[in-house]
Amino acid sequence: MTTSGFDNRTAIFLAAVCSQAYTQFNDPEGNFVVPYSYEQVAEIRARSLTGVSEIFGFIIQSESHVIIAFRGTSTTTDWISDAMASQVKYKFADNAGQTHRGFTNIYCSARKSILSVLEDMSPDKILTITGHSLGGALATLCALDAADNSPFGQPVAYTYGSPRVGDPTFARSFDKRVADSFRVQNRFDVVTHLPPENFKLPRRDKTFYYDHVCQRVGLSFHNGSVPGNHVISGYYDDLAKRDPLFAERLGALNPGLCPESSRYVFNPPEAIPSSS
Repeated sequence: MTTSGFDNRTAIFLAAVCSQAYTQFNDPEGNFVVPYSYEQVAEIRARSLTGVSEIFGFIIQSESHVIIAFRGTSTTTDWISDAMASQVKYKFADNAGQTHRGFTNIYCSARKSILSVLEDMSPDKILTITGHSLGGALATLCALDAADNSPFGQPVAYTYGSPRVGDPTFARSFDKRVADSFRVQNRFDVVTHLPPENFKLPRRDKTFYYDHVCQRVGLSFHNGSVPGNHVISGYYDDLAKRDPLFAERLGALNPGLCPESSRYVFNPPEAIPSSS
């Protein structure tokens, strides 16, 4: 891959972390596998259409890193929020354009608690924000907000299968402020093509314009169905093929961390994202 700054090992690790946001949501007690050397700091709760609070992810930290992870669409109300593709002003950065109403409403309901947690953490650590699907959209909204309004002025973002989040003005503002951002996209994943670049509500004259943020990291896997081409395990597996030994080590050190479809098993002593 030629995308500047992209690290495939980090992408493998964070795809596994994203999968745990679904595990957390589906577990009655909200439990999930916390990676070796990390500890859970906070649970992220947000509200979709009905206003009911739901678990949407978590914040974890190690001695040197902080990770915010968001899950994707998991409930009927999430799907309805996804479909609310009119736009509202992005209020958390100057001149940052318009963003998807449904995604923004969910993020706004969690924003105060997320920023409060970040205020109490060491700004000497590296903040990485990640998410899959709807979670990728929330991670994008959060990353620009964190860059402007938290102690972490240079967050890193890795998203997987993210839809478009805002208009061209938002995309330009994001790209300027969040330089280390990597939008991992399967060419066969239909969610990454939504909302369309020109979106018009039924029976209304107004058109909303959407653009993807940079940088795109292209994958090309086909698992035979629309869901199969979108699931986080598909993203994990395709990235893991590029460095199977690292994927094996990651799974061995962290039993249950990697998506269940993973074929990798191994037993070495260390496993952490490396930028080398």
